[in-house]
Amino acid sequence: MKVLIITCSPNKKGLTAACGKMAKQGIKDGKGKAVMVRLNDLGISKCEACKNGWGSCQLKGICQLFDDFQALHKQVSEADGFIVVTPVYWWDMSESAKAFFDRLRRCEAMKDNNNVKGKPFICIAAAGGTGFGTINCLASMEKIFLHMNNLQFSDLSS
Repeated sequence: MKVLIITCSPNKKGLTAACGKMAKQGIKDGKGKAVMVRLNDLGISKCEACKNGWGSCQLKGICQLFDDFQALHKQVSEADGFIVVTPVYWWDMSESAKAFFDRLRRCEAMKDNNNVKGKPFICIAAAGGTGFGTINCLASMEKIFLHMNNLQFSDLSS
């Protein structure tokens, strides 16, 4: 199994990085293949909601903004599963995570044969300090993956 680990912190040696490294080691120990990507090393612009929000992302699953998103989107399609590690900022995920997932969601959520649907995912909120906002951050990340899987919270209970 090839697992894409995405860390989303500007801090290269903090809690988020440590969680990512441990996830990578766990995958290796389980005989899987781990590919680690640090979002803050990439240039990923925020979504511009082109053509009233439904540009080529909805029609073709391809974002028309050209930056490092395209290469990472290809890695998403090649992965068998995902681990996303973000610090908790203001009760939510990091800005780099928001930019990436806003664009990924537009490219994947409307397609029946999307690159995320049916693939397992783990979301990790690396909260420092008080830990306030951890649950809210995890819920936000979960909603993104559920949306791309065309699921709702009620689907999880059946």
